[in-house]
Amino acid sequence: MEPVYYTVQSINGDYADLVSSQGQPHSITMFLLPEGTTVGSRLKLEDFQWELVK
Repeated sequence: MEPVYYTVQSINGDYADLVSSQGQPHSITMFLLPEGTTVGSRLKLEDFQWELVK
């Protein structure tokens, strides 16, 4: 599975609204995202694992 990159657009309570590099929106619970994820964070999803990209 190829990695997909996302940017956190907003955080609404327990959920984060993301947008992929291709412009696709995605909403996910904060519980599944890496510790330290904030608005503007860049994330990589690969093999069902989220990683905070520096």
